Amino acid sequence: MKKVILEFFTKVSITLSLLLTISCNEIPQKNITNDKTPNVIIIYLDDLGYGDVGFNGGKIHTPHIDKLAQGGLVFDNGYASSATCTPSRYALLTGIYPWRKKEAKILEGTAPLLIDTSQTTLPKILKKAGYVTGIIGKWHLGLGKGNIDWNSHISPGPNEVGFDYSYIMAATQDRVPTVYITNGTVNNLDPEDKIEVSYRKNFEGEPTALDHPEMVKMKWHHGHNNSIVNGIPRIGYMKGGTQAKWVDTTMSKKFLKQAQQFVSQDKNKPFFLYYALQQPHVPRTPNPKFAGKSGMGARGDVIMEADWTIGQLMKTLEQNSLLDNTLIIFSSDNGPVLNDGYYDEAVEKLGNHNPWGPFSGGKYSLLQAGTHVPFITYWKGQIEPGTSDALVSQIDLVASLANLVNIKIPKTDSENLIDTFLGKKSDGRKELIIEATSRTAFRKGEWMMIPPYPGPKVLKQQNIETGNSEEYQLYNLRTDKKEQKNLAQSNKAKLDEMIKAFKAIRGTDKN
Repeated sequence: MKKVILEFFTKVSITLSLLLTISCNEIPQKNITNDKTPNVIIIYLDDLGYGDVGFNGGKIHTPHIDKLAQGGLVFDNGYASSATCTPSRYALLTGIYPWRKKEAKILEGTAPLLIDTSQTTLPKILKKAGYVTGIIGKWHLGLGKGNIDWNSHISPGPNEVGFDYSYIMAATQDRVPTVYITNGTVNNLDPEDKIEVSYRKNFEGEPTALDHPEMVKMKWHHGHNNSIVNGIPRIGYMKGGTQAKWVDTTMSKKFLKQAQQFVSQDKNKPFFLYYALQQPHVPRTPNPKFAGKSGMGARGDVIMEADWTIGQLMKTLEQNSLLDNTLIIFSSDNGPVLNDGYYDEAVEKLGNHNPWGPFSGGKYSLLQAGTHVPFITYWKGQIEPGTSDALVSQIDLVASLANLVNIKIPKTDSENLIDTFLGKKSDGRKELIIEATSRTAFRKGEWMMIPPYPGPKVLKQQNIETGNSEEYQLYNLRTDKKEQKNLAQSNKAKLDEMIKAFKAIRGTDKN
């Protein structure tokens, strides 16, 4: 009897050992789902073109961005929703096409909050999933309800649409007010030196670039001739707030320091950081450490500086052992522009660098370079490095990240492409509407259709093709990335198909 029992346990032991061996041999797979909820960082540059980065053939030195690309998934068909900043940021945070909201245009610094506080937003979704949420950098989605008092608490703003922490500029670096705002309060404000802001008329006795050109250190080219701050003429008028005004050349470092502190805080909760860099938007004011380093003028210099700040943030993540559990999404709000209001040698020193890559157009344009932007997803150990030709848009991040954290949301224009963003699937969305200064166009598969629009074919001051034409335009992007050969007449069947699909989304009475 003892012998039978002994033989039985011997067989069981051998069987268990064999199963354990097989199990252990099966464990080391490349892409095992991380059980812990990942941190999420969106690194969002301002006016960075598809061809401005090294991994897309750019001549500016961007080693840290390129390292993200080498270790992550590069989307060759990644899009911003719009060819200008405010609409793209609206779409990114709400998952809604900006053309659905008529106010979603380039906003003045005094504009009211564009996002309704009752709307579902990306930070609200992640906050509901237990995340600490933060926005650091450029906001440009409006503040308050109109008639802002900059000398008291400003509300509603980022905090009221889902961000636990906000450290922002209200609009853009070339617009007033030129101050940092933390959780709705202007930093370093002297109560005896109250801030006043207007986009309609100047304040009595306040110098502008037109009446005091001797005060200007950065010469304006077009549209930037109002209040002068730090020798730089801006859009809009501002009075007071002397101690609160930012120093342009240290802005990138200020935002970086805030980002580093945010990701280094309490590790018991996952975090979502929307890190919205102000570069390479005008005025381009590189820190002295980077001034002249690119050989391509201030625009090249600030792209190098932005790359350095991204490298510093990555270093902080690594030092805090966060890289293995952080999903990083890198992109830009719209395509490139060289001369956007100041003389800064961006045109003269461009050399053989091609900010728009293989495309035509740029910022403000319906042509590809307006919205076809750099796009990377990176998650160390989870996303297999490589490239994807899937059609994806920043508008899809809302539904995709909601799925990642198992939060149900109302239906929007956002599509759940989380498996595509993580490299588990190769297919993207089938169709996409893009927007530029309230005009819209339609991509479906490899085809792009642009309806007829009045207006100039080229923006003379910026030297950018707009995509405007008196006739419908139809391009096959697989064979004609520059959109040079209009097939609207020769392929009317495809044109009719595109128009029908476009109107099904956009509406029959709108272009």
